[in-house]
Amino acid sequence: MSDPSNPETSVALTRRARKIYRTLVERYPQAKCELDFENPLQLLVATVMSAQTTDVRVNLVTPAVFSRYRSAADYASADRSELEAMIQSTGFYRAKTDSLIKLGTVLVERFGGEIPPRLEDLVTLPGVGRKTANVVLGDAFGIPGITVDTHFGRLARRFGWTKEEDPVKVEHAVGALIPKKDWTMLSHVVIFHGRRTCHARRPACGACPVASWCPSYGDGETDPVKAALLLKYELTPAQS
Repeated sequence: MSDPSNPETSVALTRRARKIYRTLVERYPQAKCELDFENPLQLLVATVMSAQTTDVRVNLVTPAVFSRYRSAADYASADRSELEAMIQSTGFYRAKTDSLIKLGTVLVERFGGEIPPRLEDLVTLPGVGRKTANVVLGDAFGIPGITVDTHFGRLARRFGWTKEEDPVKVEHAVGALIPKKDWTMLSHVVIFHGRRTCHARRPACGACPVASWCPSYGDGETDPVKAALLLKYELTPAQS
């Protein structure tokens, strides 16, 4: 645990944050967006659908959706009942259907049916907030962005990178610690770590590769054997 009587300097914090980032990249070299997509529109739709559900659930639904609705115009003219039935299992399907129809309409009317590759444009779209916009920018357009979902926010605070609760403030605080070129991969590895190791209720501290630099070490299971049982993925031989 950190020593309150010896506060961390900004330089030390930056160095520690970058050590954590580099170590997580080594642990999760396969980290990527876990939503299946082939183009920016598909990713945007999948991300809107992912609210309050899992990426696994969304990936079960999107093949049929993407086959039926291939353009922004298709969503704009979608039959509400049909689309609701297709995405019902993702939860909040009426609100999501409303967002997708409005999203298609705005894309057609304001952007010629194309997904705008700018944050300030994306956040004006129905059902699209800053988190969704950064996902699309980073994974569909290769434009660096930090995606602050519940996992990222939780780990940023556990790592002592920030005390902020507001996602936008977390984004800016963490963005000051890590080079911009790494923001998208940072988002992936932190989210991977949150889903697989640093769980909300019982983090696997004893099996954590960044435990040496984490001020929250000890909040979870520290015994290596017991902690390993909490992991939600299997290590490759090279990582074990």
